[in-house]
Amino acid sequence: MDAPGIGIVGLGAVSDIHAAAIRAIGEKHLVACCSRDAAKASAFAAKYGCVAYSSLKEFLSHKRLDIVAITTASGFHLEPGLAAIAAGKHLIIEKPLEISLARCDQLIEAAERRRVIIGGIFQSRYHPASQAIKDSLDRGRFGRLVLGDAYVKWFRNQAYYDRTAQRGTWAYDGGGALMNQGIHAVDLLQWYMGPVKSVQAYAATVGHERVEVEDNAVVAVHFENGAFGVIEGSTSVYPGYPKRIEISGTLGTAILEEKTLRAWEFAQKDPQDAEMLKKYGSNEAPSGGAADPMAISFSGHQRQYEEMIRCVEHGGTPLVDAREARKSVAIILAAYHSARVHAEVEV
Repeated sequence: MDAPGIGIVGLGAVSDIHAAAIRAIGEKHLVACCSRDAAKASAFAAKYGCVAYSSLKEFLSHKRLDIVAITTASGFHLEPGLAAIAAGKHLIIEKPLEISLARCDQLIEAAERRRVIIGGIFQSRYHPASQAIKDSLDRGRFGRLVLGDAYVKWFRNQAYYDRTAQRGTWAYDGGGALMNQGIHAVDLLQWYMGPVKSVQAYAATVGHERVEVEDNAVVAVHFENGAFGVIEGSTSVYPGYPKRIEISGTLGTAILEEKTLRAWEFAQKDPQDAEMLKKYGSNEAPSGGAADPMAISFSGHQRQYEEMIRCVEHGGTPLVDAREARKSVAIILAAYHSARVHAEVEV
């Protein structure tokens, strides 16, 4: 039996990270790519050794295509996603799953009817340090959770937004510093802290021109377990700093900067704690997209693709299935609504 074949739809900058992740698993996996720009598709295919298509219908008919990765603009995941589902293909969809809950739900319902898998790209969950925090939470080491905070103080210059007319628009991106950059932190925060009950937010464009969406946002969060938290998202903070997650409980605290543990303290000590800090608490500056959206490793993507291949071959559900990927979209949309109406909004 051939290894599952993977094809990529949408060949913007992030598609290179996906292609690198897929090829790191094995060169036989990446079989096709698709872009409305035939020249772009041909160049991508020549670079990565796959077949180029400019027609989505022809792409979906590729003989050995099992998984479709959608890396189009955020507001254009639905249409190719529904077409791939109708063709019986499994999906990996870049964050966000879609830019409205109605569009997310169309994808979820179609996939469940057709019995195909959707995985949402949230590679931060797959880093070992991220999973160590989740494991300790599940084991009750933090005690009662009291505070959960996420800080994404990044920098994008004006040229980043001016590069295309679509960037920084509601129709294409679905939002700004929260939906486009901060969503990975929002996903981690709710994964750790549990469901969000309500939010109260402020959002504005303060550091850029000719941008529809927010480049600065602050969100007060009330979790269903009674804990509180803060989400800060920005693309206006020079020179940009690593994504930071802080989880605090009555018996422990962990602070994560990208893949690096900056704090790991518990009232009840574990013999493995020193090893955890030695392994994941490096003094090196953490890597990430704080100032450059392409300055990220593909290791998390690779782990997600490896998991998806296992699910396709042997059954099972990915850690971030479509319903999981929907959760961060719901939180962010509630924050946007709160910022518009100047009131607390339930999620």
